[in-house]
Amino acid sequence: MTSTKMRPSYAFLLLVVSTAVFADGTSYEFGGHSKLRLLAQSYPSDSLFRDVVGANSVDGVGELRLDFSAKSDKWSLHADYQLIVINSDFLAAGLPEDDSRLFDLTSVLDDSIKNAVVHRLDRFWVGYAGEKTVVRFGRQALSWGNGLIYAPMDLVNPFDPATIDTEYKTGDDMLYMQYLRDGGDDVQAAVVFRRNVLTDDVESDEATVAVKYHGFAGEHEYDVLVAENYDNTVVGVGHARSVGGAIWRGDVVVTDSGDAIYVEVVTNLSYSWVWGSKNMSGAVEYYYDGIDRHYVAGSLAIEMSPLWMLMPTLLSNVNDPGGLLQVVTQYSLSDNMMFLGSLNIPLGASGTEFGGPDSGVPGRYLSTDAGVFAQLAWYF
Repeated sequence: MTSTKMRPSYAFLLLVVSTAVFADGTSYEFGGHSKLRLLAQSYPSDSLFRDVVGANSVDGVGELRLDFSAKSDKWSLHADYQLIVINSDFLAAGLPEDDSRLFDLTSVLDDSIKNAVVHRLDRFWVGYAGEKTVVRFGRQALSWGNGLIYAPMDLVNPFDPATIDTEYKTGDDMLYMQYLRDGGDDVQAAVVFRRNVLTDDVESDEATVAVKYHGFAGEHEYDVLVAENYDNTVVGVGHARSVGGAIWRGDVVVTDSGDAIYVEVVTNLSYSWVWGSKNMSGAVEYYYDGIDRHYVAGSLAIEMSPLWMLMPTLLSNVNDPGGLLQVVTQYSLSDNMMFLGSLNIPLGASGTEFGGPDSGVPGRYLSTDAGVFAQLAWYF
């Protein structure tokens, strides 16, 4: 149990300890990016959103990210600062916050009806890397599993399947450890500390404690996961192997909530080839959510030129039915500037998952029409 008044001292203690291990000869790296993002969205006549913002909305987000790292022998320190400026009709949907995290590293500088300014540390960890052992403590990101779009084994902050910019996953406060075996296998373990948002106390039933073994058996790679996630017992197995030039991956994850047992399954096949002098890659993925929904997703990446990638993706719910078509384009404007855009088209009738779930208001749905995502990034 830890009181609210003690929360900032954790971050200060981490900084003091990390500073103490760095001596002369420390190397430093600075970098970062700035991004300007716009989302234009239209709404059908039966949409509840239309009642709030009208037939169309345009939201804007500006982000500055400053990356700092220091390394001295086997010790390292990493800190990423974010300044986020938001103009949106849907600020009520939530701003970045640390209410459930161990460290409170987020501060809202301004929050009005449609505008907000937030700054935060999205990465803040100190680490040790030996010949076979890696240990990191602090705010960091963790990605596990073999799912390309749906990721049931990725227990900590998985990306939404419809996320367009997946360059950075939001960090969480954790202790991460990895041990490398002589044969190439490795064991990873993570303890993610979380608070009860009502009491602000660190509680074990809010945490994630997980161990994953990654091994090789001939040309076959496999994963074995054992975890306690939000007081639920989780066991998973995964695999990846080459099949006729393609890569076949998959995970099976079993979660025991105490009241019921849920079995999630994801499997995918990816393949790369050259067609008409253009580099191509494609993937198809099946996902069962452990309750009653089956999803099939397909994606294609076409190298239109050395600077331009075109990536259509279709997410579909087999049960509804319905889906989401995303046509993503990525263009390198220069060595340090990138444009990322997407046309998003929901498919399905009102009342379906992608066509627009029922809002609870008679005759109104949480539905959208076509939307456009545009982002300009500058790296330094």
